[in-house]
Amino acid sequence: MQRTDAAAPVVRSEVMRKLFAMIARVAQHDAAVLIAGETGSGKEVVVKEIHRLSPRCDRALVEVNCAALPEHLMESELFGYEKGAFSGADTDKPGLFELADGGTLLLDEIGEMDIKFQAKLLRVLDGCSYYRLGGSRKLAVNVRVIAATNRELEGEIRDGKFRKDLYYRLAQFHLQVPPLRERPEDIVALAEFFLTQNLPGATLSDDALAALRRYDWPGNVRELKNAIFRTAMQAKPGTTEIRAQDLPRVLYGPSETIASGGAQSNLADAEKRMIIEALTRAGGSQEEAARQLGISARTIRRKLEKYKKDTELSPSGLGTLSSYQKRYFRVNIELPIVLRAQGQRFEATTVNISAGGLAARSSAVLDHGSSLEASFHLPDTASPFEAQVQLAWAGPDGLVGLKFIEIHPALECELHRWLFEKARAEGWVDPSIPKS
Repeated sequence: MQRTDAAAPVVRSEVMRKLFAMIARVAQHDAAVLIAGETGSGKEVVVKEIHRLSPRCDRALVEVNCAALPEHLMESELFGYEKGAFSGADTDKPGLFELADGGTLLLDEIGEMDIKFQAKLLRVLDGCSYYRLGGSRKLAVNVRVIAATNRELEGEIRDGKFRKDLYYRLAQFHLQVPPLRERPEDIVALAEFFLTQNLPGATLSDDALAALRRYDWPGNVRELKNAIFRTAMQAKPGTTEIRAQDLPRVLYGPSETIASGGAQSNLADAEKRMIIEALTRAGGSQEEAARQLGISARTIRRKLEKYKKDTELSPSGLGTLSSYQKRYFRVNIELPIVLRAQGQRFEATTVNISAGGLAARSSAVLDHGSSLEASFHLPDTASPFEAQVQLAWAGPDGLVGLKFIEIHPALECELHRWLFEKARAEGWVDPSIPKS
């Protein structure tokens, strides 16, 4: 799903037409909405469509990534704090609920929220007024809440990781975004749209369209967008037609087998190689490999279970990091970094770097969700590292969390290699895994 103008999204499948018809009705109500779907399936587009069609469309849509906010910062970010509430709180800071007053608040990746904080959130969602951290004056806000998740929250409830009462409070309307593989009619429409964005004037040949339709798209729309972007960036100047062999190899397999009965087998083998190679680059971290490929960690786990049944795959080939290390590995390092936004230049110092972003100290005052250009130099790498980043959270003493939102593929690979070697040097990687 992707809007081409202010009127119509790119949708051809009947299931998505029905979903968007439901969205138009849901948007008119103020009830909370829970949007579920696999990573990359288009939940963010659904959120923006609900807000655009709602009576609150002229007010703010504030997005909160619950997975990106450390537990100890969740309360101060959502509810704000008063001057002097803690060391480094030099001024009053409104919370994200206040910033969304009169508008819409998106709680993205709500399944990642710590269960101890869920009770506090539930009270506010039930209409209770609240205090800023360190404050003495109660605040009340009028916010329409939308939550999104790629987790099966019913299972999280059974496992004691998610509150049942919060689930029912959020799921007054429950929308399910189907994965791309279940709506093949949308694949061609989206591919053509993304190609027009990145390589105007070019078209997709019949064999390219056939390859796109055959592929399973474990990373959904996000993977399709990335695949078309890479294809367009690698196309020669003056290219007017994209053929199957121009697409990433995982999509079409060896060119001589595209039309044969073994094409699906070749695609499956290529997909398997791609996943195993990504796991190797990520030092065995399924979460990081999933991020590299634009798919969910759950999809990778499902694929690996299948591979284990089909082959005698050695466990050491999948990495041996603990679950904590897989998810949170980062390199603590201080590097000078330059941030640019709207013609302004800020200097900062990194605190740590991970595959998903970095923490830094900066004297600049940044707004939540601010988009910036970051530039710094990773040790032992040839090129300056440049990326588009977004402010995910802000803490005391000028500490900020910046999430990578756009990186050149070559620089992204270099970052992954650097992180992998750091993980290896720290003893987090099985020595049997070859260097990337």
